[in-house]
Amino acid sequence: MRFSLFVARRYLRSRHHRGFISFITGIAIIGVALGVATLIITLSILRGFERTIRDNVVSFTAHMQLFGFSNLPLQNPEFAVQRVKERFPEVREIAPYVAREALIRSSVDIDGIILKGVDPENDISAARYRLAGGVYDLKERGGSIQPIILGKRLAEKLETVVGDTVLVFALGGLTISMAETRVMAFEVVGTFDTGMAEYDASYAYVPLASTQRLFQFGRAISGFDILVHDLARLDALSEEIPSDLGYPYYARTMYQIYRNLFAWVDLQKKPVPIILGLIIVVATVNIIGTLLMMVMEKSMDIGVLRTLGADRRTIKNVFLLQGMIIGVVGTLIGNLLGYLLVLVEMEYKLISLPSAIYYMSSVPIELSALNFYLVSAVALVLCFFSSVVPARIASGLDPVRLFKFGK
Repeated sequence: MRFSLFVARRYLRSRHHRGFISFITGIAIIGVALGVATLIITLSILRGFERTIRDNVVSFTAHMQLFGFSNLPLQNPEFAVQRVKERFPEVREIAPYVAREALIRSSVDIDGIILKGVDPENDISAARYRLAGGVYDLKERGGSIQPIILGKRLAEKLETVVGDTVLVFALGGLTISMAETRVMAFEVVGTFDTGMAEYDASYAYVPLASTQRLFQFGRAISGFDILVHDLARLDALSEEIPSDLGYPYYARTMYQIYRNLFAWVDLQKKPVPIILGLIIVVATVNIIGTLLMMVMEKSMDIGVLRTLGADRRTIKNVFLLQGMIIGVVGTLIGNLLGYLLVLVEMEYKLISLPSAIYYMSSVPIELSALNFYLVSAVALVLCFFSSVVPARIASGLDPVRLFKFGK
């Protein structure tokens, strides 16, 4: 094997410039490297898309939402919280909320919003973790003006900044009809930015008690946001928890609420391995062409080696090793190139996206060692099989005919 490796390395070098990889070999290596890098980057983007969309959805709806049939308000929320925590240890967090449609008015504009009241001591919403300005302070105040946190796009449309006062008009409630209107003043204490235009332009967060007064809910709530430890148990819990609590409790998971969104992500993932796998196949075809040209160029050398005692297996190993050297070098370069490009995009966000369409403002990327291992394994296997045909052709050449042809 040492002899075969020595010959293979010599053949991969230029005849006139020892120490430099020949032009045709370089083209083959570049082809493999580009195929590997492209596949790694694409898989990293797909994982990033899935993670970002899941995280953004969770920040607004949690893993699961528990509410009443036909949006019936839920009475005695303390009992439900205590029972869920006692009976279902899989539940990580459970937070009550009141959410209703409302109108918000600033000094320059008016817009429709989803007003969500949350308990600041037990809040798992986007407002706490995605602040773009101001502070997270949703504690009830003693006066008539309460705090509010607006989505960044909503604040821009209303032309409000931290410290401004806005009016919120209730559209219906527990004991009031659409014909009746209640109004409450709020002070903007912060803005949040998730990169999801639909939410940043329509959501506002206020203290839970403020929404209960505004919509005259009393002690009732709209529902609960629930986070679980294991997403594999999510579907089962969505059936077990309402069954345990009884009517009117009803649960929906984030996959059910945003079925179309997650279906779109799955659809994007399905054809990609096939399409990008073809990229590596095309790259490995370059190896076949390179080795076949090498066999033609080195035909006299093959005849000399056979005459000196090298058997067919040795000749075959020479060209198999050539293909594997090209594959290994190309794969290593592709891994390095893909890793560097992924890091650059993660650090500088060079590629922007319309958040109104993609639910994010820049291309999301998630580095995963599994992607590198998987792509590298596939590339090396394809490089090996692409070397088999040229190697068998080289090992089957008759040295007598080679010398006659050379003359």
